[in-house]
Amino acid sequence: MNNFIASLTPSIARFVLVASASFAFNVASADELKDISKLADQGQTAVALDRINTFIAANPKNAQALFMKGVLLAEQGRRDEAIKSFTEVTERFPNLPEPYNNLAVLYADQGQFDKARKALETAIKTHPSYATAHENLGDIYARMASEAYDKALQLDTANTRAQGKLSLIKDLFGTGNKTTIAAREPAKPVPVANVAPATEVKKTPSTSTNNADNITAAVNDWAKAWANKDLPKYFASYADDFKPAKGQSYKAWEKQRRERINAPSNISVELNNVVVTANEGNSAKVQFKQSYRADKRSPIRTSKTLLLKKSGDNWLIVEEIASN
Repeated sequence: MNNFIASLTPSIARFVLVASASFAFNVASADELKDISKLADQGQTAVALDRINTFIAANPKNAQALFMKGVLLAEQGRRDEAIKSFTEVTERFPNLPEPYNNLAVLYADQGQFDKARKALETAIKTHPSYATAHENLGDIYARMASEAYDKALQLDTANTRAQGKLSLIKDLFGTGNKTTIAAREPAKPVPVANVAPATEVKKTPSTSTNNADNITAAVNDWAKAWANKDLPKYFASYADDFKPAKGQSYKAWEKQRRERINAPSNISVELNNVVVTANEGNSAKVQFKQSYRADKRSPIRTSKTLLLKKSGDNWLIVEEIASN
């Protein structure tokens, strides 16, 4: 199952989580884990967790399964149990950087930034070219600096240097769409007889991460076009075969969207806890918490899922599912 859905608080939602790693396992195990992944993708997290626990009971040394368990626990909001699961992976397989990264994000979610920093530094030590950990570590340092400058201003409100530095950090990290990305493309089965040493893992390119980045950029562009009332760009985010909800025709949907977007003077759209599921092939699923505000009205918060497909170099929306 290679997903890592986490409901992070807005203050640290920009940290990047990963949900796929390079593991070695036999084909039979790969098929079972892929089936469990599909259950999770279908929203059957509890069933998937039961299946992964059964699998681990029979395969207690399977790193992929232990990693998946942490992912599923995080998906259910069971943070402490997820931390325990990822910690177990780091203890048994200390050369894998991904579990350290995910531990760091969970620690950051709890405000334990020093623990998060140490976990990321360990990830980088095991895998110096691991870009995700470097990015998250930079965000951790920025968050810690922000808290330090806040404290300085509490002690001395006239400290203009601290005010300037705090403003700079907030400009860099405190605005715009906040995203939490989890690439869920299952790792390819690797014959047990040909297990590569851990040092080789760092040389494997992560196409799923690249896909996740491109998909996230497409979703952010869609939200930005909506907030800017840029209708041509907004509608260009949808595929020709987009299916409006509740059986509505595309023509009726487009007319309704134009009216609703044009009506208010100002629109704010913020996406939090963004999770990208980059499937094999040219399809993807993006889940997030959406906060929409028109003019000075109260924000409307919605859980939303976008199904996308790749068309040429673009990722386009084919279905949009909203729930309160």
